[in-house]
Amino acid sequence: MPYNPTLVQPMKDEVTRLGVKELTSVTEVDAALGDPRGTTFVFVNSVCGCAAGAARPALAKALQHPVLPNEMYTVFAGQDVDAVARARSYCSEFQPSSPSFVLFRDGEVVHFIHRHQVEGQSPERIAANLTAAFDKYCTISV
Repeated sequence: MPYNPTLVQPMKDEVTRLGVKELTSVTEVDAALGDPRGTTFVFVNSVCGCAAGAARPALAKALQHPVLPNEMYTVFAGQDVDAVARARSYCSEFQPSSPSFVLFRDGEVVHFIHRHQVEGQSPERIAANLTAAFDKYCTISV
């Protein structure tokens, strides 16, 4: 059963305020990920402590970087169940993870940060991991 929407809304808002578009349905996920051009970033958000203490703050820091993916999306594990499952189907070679970060280039996963790489890490260290991937795979400077 999905989490109470009132409970998760502040956690969703924390990410969408950064300019990351929320995907809540299979249709939205397919529209976002089904036409693989350029770089696309997906953040699988979560209610867990490592999402609150490390992943979301790391995302905020990483999105201040001058090089960013063409498109940025988020899905919320435990809330938008079908959308999360569909998003995970685009990177099925990786174990499902919440939170996680996925960077696609032309539809191929080129960088994946799993929950075990978030737990116990500082937001700065995770942001550095993300920005290194952005520098390597993305071409958009803001």
